[in-house]
Amino acid sequence: MVAAQLARGVPTALAAAGRALAAGEPVLIFDAADREGETDLVILSELATPELVRLLRHDAGGWICTAISDELRRRLGLPFYAELLGAADRGFPVLAPLAREELRYDRRSPFGLHLHHRRTYTGIPDHDRALAIRAVGELARDARGLSDAALRNRFVSEFSAPGHLPLIYAAPGLLSERKGHTELSVSLARMAGLSESVTVCEMLGDSGGARAPDAARAYAEAHGWPFLEGRTIVEAWRGWSSA
Repeated sequence: MVAAQLARGVPTALAAAGRALAAGEPVLIFDAADREGETDLVILSELATPELVRLLRHDAGGWICTAISDELRRRLGLPFYAELLGAADRGFPVLAPLAREELRYDRRSPFGLHLHHRRTYTGIPDHDRALAIRAVGELARDARGLSDAALRNRFVSEFSAPGHLPLIYAAPGLLSERKGHTELSVSLARMAGLSESVTVCEMLGDSGGARAPDAARAYAEAHGWPFLEGRTIVEAWRGWSSA
């Protein structure tokens, strides 16, 4: 499938990243210096393992969260977290002002539900999180062959909320609307013909701030994993989506 996407004009660097994700390997994505200025370690959700979860928390150290496409979010009927705050403000007035997002790097956040897989205990150990992440990825993989009712039934049979796995939702227009790591990574998966759920984690440096792009690139090279800049994905998306 990745080779077929390459034939449609996906650049070699992106095809290599798609092959890495399909093989269960991480990809590193730097968004932009004038945005968050962060590099995320990215894996394909359906191939999550306890070892990969450990890698995310140990070598990246940021927030481990699982992205899904807007199409899947809508079919499942899932709200954004800000929408939940707004809907609950009658009984809890303090929530209304909290829901007014004032992000410095974007106009809104992709935050969604926090899930718990029903077969896990606390949901925090690496094997618990890997199971939950993998289940989201498998749902995204199988969604096309399921009716909306079957998709929702499977979702509620496997998950409960709240839990320790945060979902983030890609924008409807993907990179034409928003250029965050959520959209960059889901767009990469779509162009590579993969299931459209990825799990991401920001890479932190020893100072506690974001890992410098050069340091993140060196880390990727040392491990033999692809490193992509957001602008490379954005440029490829413009050509691919208009083809």
